[in-house]
Amino acid sequence: MAFPSTSSVAYPRSLSPLRRCPGFLALLVAVLLFLSFQLVIHVPSIRLAVSGWLFSDHQTERKGPGSCPGCHNGMDNADKTIAYTNQDGRIRLFKVTTREFLSSSIWKNPLLPKDTEPVAETQEIAEEQLLATGSEVSNLSSTETLETRTDPIKLKREVFRRKRKEHRIQELLQVDKEAELHMRNVATNRSRNFSNKVRASYNIWRLQFHHTNTDSTLRLMKHQIIMAKVYATIAHSQKQPDMYALLMKCIKLCQEAIGDAHMDYELDSSALERAKAMGHALSSARDVLYNSDEVSRRLLVMLQSTELNIDSVKKQNSFLVQHAAKTVPMPLHCLHMQLTTDYYFRDGTIKEYFHDAVLKEEEDKAKREDRSLYHYAIFSDNVLAASVVVRSTVTHAKEPEKHVFHIVTDRLNFAAMTMWFIRHPPLPATVHVENIDNFKWLNSSYCSVLRQLESARLKEYYFKAHDPSSLSDGNENLKYRNPKYLSMLNHLRFYMPEIHPKLDKILFLDDDVVVQKDLTPLWDVDLKGMVNGAVETCKESFHRFDTYLNFSHPKIAENFDPRACGWAFGMNMFDLKEWKKQNITGIYHYWQDLNEDRKLWKLGTLPPGLITFYNLTYPLNRNWHVLGLGYDPAVDLAEIENAAVVHYNGNYKPWLDLAVSKYKPYWSKYVDLDNSHIQHCYMSEQ
Repeated sequence: MAFPSTSSVAYPRSLSPLRRCPGFLALLVAVLLFLSFQLVIHVPSIRLAVSGWLFSDHQTERKGPGSCPGCHNGMDNADKTIAYTNQDGRIRLFKVTTREFLSSSIWKNPLLPKDTEPVAETQEIAEEQLLATGSEVSNLSSTETLETRTDPIKLKREVFRRKRKEHRIQELLQVDKEAELHMRNVATNRSRNFSNKVRASYNIWRLQFHHTNTDSTLRLMKHQIIMAKVYATIAHSQKQPDMYALLMKCIKLCQEAIGDAHMDYELDSSALERAKAMGHALSSARDVLYNSDEVSRRLLVMLQSTELNIDSVKKQNSFLVQHAAKTVPMPLHCLHMQLTTDYYFRDGTIKEYFHDAVLKEEEDKAKREDRSLYHYAIFSDNVLAASVVVRSTVTHAKEPEKHVFHIVTDRLNFAAMTMWFIRHPPLPATVHVENIDNFKWLNSSYCSVLRQLESARLKEYYFKAHDPSSLSDGNENLKYRNPKYLSMLNHLRFYMPEIHPKLDKILFLDDDVVVQKDLTPLWDVDLKGMVNGAVETCKESFHRFDTYLNFSHPKIAENFDPRACGWAFGMNMFDLKEWKKQNITGIYHYWQDLNEDRKLWKLGTLPPGLITFYNLTYPLNRNWHVLGLGYDPAVDLAEIENAAVVHYNGNYKPWLDLAVSKYKPYWSKYVDLDNSHIQHCYMSEQ
């Protein structure tokens, strides 16, 4: 059979151009396929039809009767494959289940039995059923997972919220206009009175309440500075100027960020960034410069240098504190001068004060020797301090008219002290001011300490510069250079019977105390035959006899127990009858003569007091006398509040700028601020 030649076959005329252009035909087919694909992707109806046609066999295999109970319109729970194009035009596929498509699918409550739990067909039916029955069912939206929506606690919470919302709506609908207007007015007033002003420490958002006990960053930066200094010295010795300059720059920046900070919240905002920069610099320095022996040697040198600096600063601090403690403040000096001027240059008003004072002096003469009254002994050259002691005592006395104050001062301050109490008598109490120079019995032949104070050896000990035995050479404790150790007023406490020969009991008060309670019960305390009633100060190993006395001396070691408990001068009840029986002044003279070369104890009155009243002191309750306000910033405030007498023993006296600020109000509230001289002297100082 012969086949016709291909060249002779006749094609339709319309296709001949396409036949002659096969490339164009391929391009046309590609364009049609691309357009069809875009239609499938972007037209939902076409996409669903194509998906149903492509996966019809797959659905048939997966689908079975009852395979998806409760599914809407017979939709199953089979996996579906979805095709899409990403931003690069590439086709991507992923599988989902039918249930993930249906926002109206309602799932059974897993806590209820299958035969008792209703099955909702749509979201609307489910919501109606939820509100009507309160059953724990909910819809599963396209953005929520099955586990979240079937949580029984959350389902109950949603039911509760809906019920509460409806209840509130019903309440608001029933509110009348008057009640609604009242609610609006209350809300308006509340908004007007609202203040967002920071109220001291009650604002928990204040900066200082954030990590108040955290200083880890601060300690880290300080440690970095120390190591940077070590590496900087090594870099300088090894001729590496770039590394040295980098480390010194980081040290300066970190020190600026730290400033005076004590906690992390006080650091500069740039502290962390600077700490990171320092860390990088240290890492680089360690890689280049680290040598364990060299680093150890540098740290040892720094430690020794720091210890020397600390010792120098301690000595300087001790000197400055002692200097400030023994210096009379300018306002206090001004007050003394003003009062002294008034005493000697009396105008008309001052003369009236003196006339009244002379009359009262005659009336009170009998009181000064009346044993039935309450007598106080105060030895002071400080007018302001003495006035506070007297005023605080009288303020708290239940029967102030029965209190008599015996004040002894020196010749220099007698006029000022007398003038103050003439112008400000603590009525109805009695005050009698005496001059120590009027005690004719107090002379160097009778008083051994006065003889020692006048000796050339003691003056050399105090004042001769650059002498090995002198305090000025720095070999002794600087506190003993305080002029109070050279003042006879400080030793008058050992001569009570000579000063008050007709009294049986007297309460001694230092001029740096403040009385906060009535002290009359002290006169009823039975001292059990002891001479001195005082509060003991020993705590564990502190303030015992070996703290004050030289137990390497045989005289001390033979007669006293080094563990005996010390006690405090400042508030002491003295039984003058027993004093005379025990010859206390004679005991004091005996030991004072033995200590002429200061080998038994250093200067002061407490060591000879401990010796003189050894086994003759009755311990009073600690609440009578609380000490330490002049040197210890950690005294318990509760003890201070409960104390009958608080004592500013130490260098930080309340009338000095050195005073501990939190203790100063206990003293300053008894200062007579209405006095014109105090206003003039202290206001002009400010």
